[in-house]
Amino acid sequence: MRFTVGEHSAGHVRRIVRAYLRYWEMPELADPVGLAVTELLANVLRHVPDRRCELLVLRQPYGVRVEVSDGSADLPTVAAHDSDSEGGRGLVLVEAMADEWGVEPTGDGKTVWFECLGGTLAPSET
Repeated sequence: MRFTVGEHSAGHVRRIVRAYLRYWEMPELADPVGLAVTELLANVLRHVPDRRCELLVLRQPYGVRVEVSDGSADLPTVAAHDSDSEGGRGLVLVEAMADEWGVEPTGDGKTVWFECLGGTLAPSET
C-alpha cells in the first residue's frame, strides 16, 4: 500500500498487518512485526520530508518479510543513544524484533526491510 504517514498511521497499519498475520495463521508474529512496522513508519514520519512511503508485506514459506520504501536517499543507521533521549531507538527495536533486517538504496530513495520467522521449520532443519 502507498500512503502519506500521519500521526495515527502506525496504529491503522498495525491492525491491517495483524489481520494478514491471523489470516496467514501466524499470530505469534503479531507483536514483533507490529512493533517493527511501527518503528519504520515513525522513521518515515520523522525523517522523510514528504512523509510518503510504500509498505509491502510478503508472506514467506517460513515467516513474513516487510518492506517500507520512501523517497529519501538518507540511509538509517543504528546509533548509540543516550538512555535519557526520547528518540534513536527505532532501529535498535527493529533489530531486536526481527530475525534479519537491512536497508537497500533504490534509484529514488531506499527500502528498509525486515523478516520475522514463524514457528515452522525449514525443510533443511527437519
